[in-house]
Amino acid sequence: MPGFRYHAYSVEGKLHRGVLEADSARQARALLREQGLTPHRVDVIAANDPGGARTRPMSLSHTELTQLTRGLATLMEAGLTIEQAFNALIEQAESERLRQVLAALRGEVLAGNTIAKALASFPNTFSELFRTLVAAGETSGQLSRVLLRLADYLEDRQQMRAKIALALVYPAIVLAVALIVVGALLVYVLPQVIQVFQHAHQQLPWLTRALIALSVFLQATWIGWLAALVVAAIVLRIALKRPASRAAIHRSLWRAPMVGRILRHLDAARLASTLSILVGSRVPILQALDAGTGVMTLVPMREALTTAARGVREGMGLSRALAATGAFPPVMVHLIASGEASGRMDESLERAARQQQNDIATRLAAFAALFEPAMILFMGGVVLTIVLAILLPIFQLNQLVGR
Repeated sequence: MPGFRYHAYSVEGKLHRGVLEADSARQARALLREQGLTPHRVDVIAANDPGGARTRPMSLSHTELTQLTRGLATLMEAGLTIEQAFNALIEQAESERLRQVLAALRGEVLAGNTIAKALASFPNTFSELFRTLVAAGETSGQLSRVLLRLADYLEDRQQMRAKIALALVYPAIVLAVALIVVGALLVYVLPQVIQVFQHAHQQLPWLTRALIALSVFLQATWIGWLAALVVAAIVLRIALKRPASRAAIHRSLWRAPMVGRILRHLDAARLASTLSILVGSRVPILQALDAGTGVMTLVPMREALTTAARGVREGMGLSRALAATGAFPPVMVHLIASGEASGRMDESLERAARQQQNDIATRLAAFAALFEPAMILFMGGVVLTIVLAILLPIFQLNQLVGR
């Protein structure tokens, strides 16, 4: 039975929005009238209804996707059927958007489609990796187990994003505030204070003259600097959309001393986590490597994985193929080699992912710990320079008065 998204008005003229299930759009309107509502708009949200089509693509946030995956896995693990699980999730859903997606998926499954095929109706929400894992779980009969591991994977990714954001947002805010404060001191405060000493018709100290010149320059060109930043952001965005320029930018980041190492370890952790779930779900290694390419960010890392997949296709072991590229951390390669020797590849890949994530967390914590005192020293030096530029003319005037 397909689901329908509706807009209807009550007798008092209040607009009601929601989702209901019916055999057709006509029946959906009849159900709304029975509830005392006047239908204004009724749109089908299940692709199996011949009388309508989805009006716009729907997507879920990362948190909603994780909750959906975890809830579906838990309900199926408890022995509920697919229909019962979707019904429970629809009743529990807090947002209308999530209810719409769940109702559409339920309608597709009840129409005889597999869950993986139903997920393909929402490519903006369910990635190719997600659909590949669900299809593997349905084929192997271990869908609940695969969903549980997929939910763990999504939660780990969300936690890693939160750690990265926490480590980078704070320094960015501190740096922005520092630049704003320094700019305000140079453009507004310093000229007003120094103007008092210029009436003395004495030559000002070189430090004071240098800061005055810098202040005049910033007052005359600050609009140009802002325009240059906007243009640079637009050019960078356009460049990232072009394959050649994006690859060049990614290679520059990949070679960067500290940033490149963190980005390489991030891609390695994503790859290890993805391969762990895919291999544990009995997905062939070549198909798993193809799916792993989609979760990597840097173009050089994707090219290295493609080269490694070519080596595996020619008969090389995964650890040897990854080591030959020189792009993946040695610890990860050794852990994979251990998994190949013991026959527990999924466990070794999971350990490799944890190790890479811990390494990234340690590096980010060290960066945050060093950045704060560095910013304090920077701001202290700038403020000291400005204070000296103001005090030196005062000392000079005192010497003149003393004579």
